[in-house]
Amino acid sequence: QVQLVESGGGLVQAGGSLRLSCSASRIILSLNNMGWYRQALGKERELVASITTGGRTDYAESVKGRFTISKDDARSLVYLQMNSLKPEDTGVYYCNTATFPVRPGSRGLASWGQGTQVTVSS
Repeated sequence: QVQLVESGGGLVQAGGSLRLSCSASRIILSLNNMGWYRQALGKERELVASITTGGRTDYAESVKGRFTISKDDARSLVYLQMNSLKPEDTGVYYCNTATFPVRPGSRGLASWGQGTQVTVSS
């Protein structure tokens, strides 16, 4: 059963913006803090943004001030607005359950979706 589906990635120039969306099953969204993870080529998956069931947010230092996580419970969607993108933001982005606040080693508990590729050119 597919529970997480990410979309919205693409190729963008440095300084540009993208908005990612994640369709999550209602039960996952209602019971868990959610987050966006990023996996760069050859690196481990890392949590970059987290949102609680109540809407509090936290971010990794590398994206703080540039990325905004939000969610729409009625539509079972989690968003990641990414502004001022840098080449080092390149990677595959996934959503999943997450720790709050953001901390290293966070692991999603749900089955991973296919992710969405973000490529930032310099």
